[in-house]
This record gives sequence, C-alpha cells and structure tokens, in this order.
Amino acid sequence: MSSAEETTISGTGVVAGIAYAEAVWVRPRPELPGASTPVPEEQRDAEFDRFVEAADLVASRLEQRANGADGQAAEVLDATSRMAKDRGWHKAVRKGVRTGKTAEYAVVGATDKFVTMFEAAGGIMAERTTDLKDVRDRVIAQLRGEPEPGLPAVEGEAVLLADDLAPADTATLDTAHIKALVTELGGPTSHTAIIARQLDIPCIVAMGASLRDIEAGTVLYVDGAVGNVTIGADEETSKQAVAEYRERAEKVAQWTGPAETADGHRVQLLANVADGNAARIASDSVAEGIGLYRTELSFLSASEEPTVEEQARIYAKVFNAYPESKVVVRTLDAGSDKPISYATMSDEENPALGVRGLRVARDNEALLTRQLDAIALAAENRDDNAPTWVMAPMVATAAEAQWFAGLCRERNLVAGAMIEVPAAALMADTIMPHLDFVSIGTNDLTQYTMAADRLSSQLAYLTDPWQPAVLRLIQHTCVVGHDNNVPVGVCGEAAADPMLACVLTGLGVNSLSAASTALAGVGAQVSELTLEQCQKLADVALASSGPSEAREAVRELIEKYRD
Repeated sequence: MSSAEETTISGTGVVAGIAYAEAVWVRPRPELPGASTPVPEEQRDAEFDRFVEAADLVASRLEQRANGADGQAAEVLDATSRMAKDRGWHKAVRKGVRTGKTAEYAVVGATDKFVTMFEAAGGIMAERTTDLKDVRDRVIAQLRGEPEPGLPAVEGEAVLLADDLAPADTATLDTAHIKALVTELGGPTSHTAIIARQLDIPCIVAMGASLRDIEAGTVLYVDGAVGNVTIGADEETSKQAVAEYRERAEKVAQWTGPAETADGHRVQLLANVADGNAARIASDSVAEGIGLYRTELSFLSASEEPTVEEQARIYAKVFNAYPESKVVVRTLDAGSDKPISYATMSDEENPALGVRGLRVARDNEALLTRQLDAIALAAENRDDNAPTWVMAPMVATAAEAQWFAGLCRERNLVAGAMIEVPAAALMADTIMPHLDFVSIGTNDLTQYTMAADRLSSQLAYLTDPWQPAVLRLIQHTCVVGHDNNVPVGVCGEAAADPMLACVLTGLGVNSLSAASTALAGVGAQVSELTLEQCQKLADVALASSGPSEAREAVRELIEKYRD
C-alpha cells in the first residue's frame, strides 16, 4: 500500500502509545514440505536422530532466551522451549518417520495432529497452536540449514508487522529499535498483547487482511490507544506527537504512587501474578499488593492433585513477596481453556459454558476445601494486618456466593467472588450481601456479555472491554457495591489501560489489578484527573455507541482537561 494521501486502517489497540517509523515484516515462515520419496528403512533411525538434534537445538536457543528474560516473557519462552521437547510430539514424529516420511514431513504431520486437538479444546489451548506452529517452523528451518523465521535485523527505528507474532519473538523484541507492534490476527488477551504490555510497547492486534497491503519500508503512524495505523500521515505533526508521547512516558517512569486522583480520591493499584517469581518482580514495582493470584499454574503442571502441604508451600512464595500487604487469591479456575485431567470433564461440547471455575467443586467439593485449607495454612505466618482475600471464579448465583463464603469464613479467610458472568453483575444485589468483596474479571465478562470467544481474532472487535454494554454492567456492580459497602475491584486486562482505568475509577471501582509493568502508566494517568472528571469520562463512554467511539470520546475529553 503506497499513497500520497493519508489512509487509516483500524484494529484493536491493546497497548497505548505513539510511533512513527518505517514498517518491517517478520522473516517469512519456511515453506512446508509435502510428501516425497520414502526414506529407505535402514536410514529411518538416522532420520529421526536428525529431527531430535534439530529440536534440541531449537529448544536450547529458546531456553537461552528465557534465561535472559523475566516475568511473563520468561514464562512464555520456557513454555515454548518445552514444546520443542514434548514427548508426545516426538513420539508422533517418530511414528511418521518409521513409515518412511522425511523428518520435515513427519514434523508437519505430528504438528497438525496436535493443532487439531488444541483447536478442538478451544480457549487458551487453541491459542497454543501459534506456539506449536512456531516450534514446527523453527525445527524445519534448522533441518534445512535455513535461518530461523521471526524477527528481522533492524537498524534505526521500525514498526514491526506480522500475521500473528510468535510468543518467542514477542518476548525478545528489541524495543530500542522496534517502536510498535501491529498484527493481522490476535486479540486483547493473546500472548502478543500480554507481553507487549509487559514491554510497554504500542501494540495493535486484529488489524485484519488489510495489513498485508502495507509494504516494507512504508512510513507508518501508529496510535496504540485507539488502534489506528495511518499511511501518509503528516511528518512534522507525527514527530511532534511521538515527542510528546515519549516525554509523557518519561514522567510515567518516574511515577511512584500511591494512586489517587488530583483531588485525593484513592484507587488501590495491585498486581496480577501466577507464581512466586512474578510476585517478587511485582514487589519491586508500584503495586501495593496482589489483586489476582492465579493458582491454577500449580495444578496445570501436576499429573495429580498437589497435597495441601505442597500447595501451601507454593502459595507461601507469593505471600512472602507481600508479607504486610493484601493478597487476593483466586481459587482454581479449571475447565474450559485450562483443562486439568484429574479435576475437569474432558468431553464437554462447549467447555467455555460448561463445568469450569467454582462449578467444578459442585461434584468435587473436597478439591476446593483442600485448596482453601492450603491457603489458610500458607497464610498462618502472615502479618495480622496483611489480609488474605480469597475469591471464587465463575460465581453466577447468590446460593453459590453464600456457599463459598461459608467455606472461606470457616478458615478465617476474607470471602469474595469474581464478577465475570453477566448474571452475577445483574443480580449483584442478591450476591453482595454474602461477600466481603468482589473483583470484576473483564476478560470473561466481556466474552460472555458479547457472546464472543475472547481468543478469536475474528471477534476481537466484540471482545473489547471498552464495549458500552460491559461498562454498564460494571457501573451497576459498582453502584450495588457502594450500597452494600462491598469494595469492587477490576482484575481483567481492562485495568492495564490508562484511559480505561480513569473510566473505571469514574464508575466507582475501588482497586485496579494488572500486570505490574502497566501500573505506573495507570497511576500517572489517574493522578492527572479529578474524581469528577473521571466520572465525566465514564459518562461519555457509557453513552457511546461502540468501543471505538468510547475510546475516541474519552481521549478527546482527557486532552481537553490537559489543555
């Protein structure tokens, strides 16, 4: 695409920021091999050994990248490296080679088998197909002696374009040269989006097929806040906008909290973590505590349910990072995109609407009570003034809330629930009286409100937390929370968006929990506005006809307040 006239295409903005630079595309994926002359039987063992050597080299390179990264980037790289060594995948490749297929062709067949399985599972499992295909392509390139696909060598500054950037590449972006990231596919909760937030690099996903028309070398103006890429933008105006953005970014980097509006209204900033390492990293940030501890990691990595004592040791590592601060623990969120062999059903036709979250405990209450026992055990040595809050995912009714709260209080734990099912938001007046707090999971609340899979690239325009319908449910929840003196937090990805954080504050949200790297930007933005101004931002967002209109209206009003 090349034109002297200004042309703008739109996607889903997931990390705010401005960039103005030439476009570069990721190195192309290798052409996949087809069937060929069968490998002679006496050479097949050597052919499989050739695959193992290539897979080991790919895994080793990914492990080296993981060792040089931290936080979620390190976790993603480590998980991808383990895919390259997966026994099941290797076994499937061996089976293919034994039938006479070349190593390259056997890799394709084995990968297709697992991709089909992951896509059938849906959710996060479906998203892992990107990771597996990335491993496939790296191994094929290694077998052929070709350069690994992925990030190009870049001199100067550039905007990186890709169909759907592999997590291994996103995690190791050189932000000194890559100033923005734009993908054709992906969604607000994809690996690309999550790591881009950690790197604090402007990012737009789900741009669609129109992105392919942009040629390498085309100068682009990228606005991550509203999700626009402009070709042919005025150079002087664009460079001025970049300078203002970078000046603001420097101020954000110096912001140390605590978060409060310009007229002194406090908003607690908390971190989302999945393990003790992430909690330690968060403790060095502006995060005042943990707003979402995802406990399922310790279950997903185990072949059988960890004992109470084993769980307690794992949880204590997170508690130790914040010995005197609030930690909010989410009980096992199994099912749907996080299947666990010993805890969840394996044959549900629609797992996202099936037995997941708290629903798993209906037929297996002991799984839940053992986890609560472990949380209570891990919390025994915490400071008396450091509250341990526990919330259940997928609460939909008052009866569920009452039952869960009773189990928590038997163990002296502060009882709460996730508001992510629209019914829970609409019936908050019946649910809140049983609870000490609630936390809104905007990722799932958006998915269920809009009836759209939050990991579908084609539906990213729907699974946008700026959807006015979602904001109205949040507003209702906050009103009921205020009436019942029950604090309302937000722990979904919406809390990482500085502009949306101001809207949430205006709606009445008491705390915001996100990746720790995103919190300074959120706090700095909130501190520039009064509570009344945040409430006016909420009003214009609620009155908008769609998410793009809401973003633009809020941005215009913030700029007006700055002037």
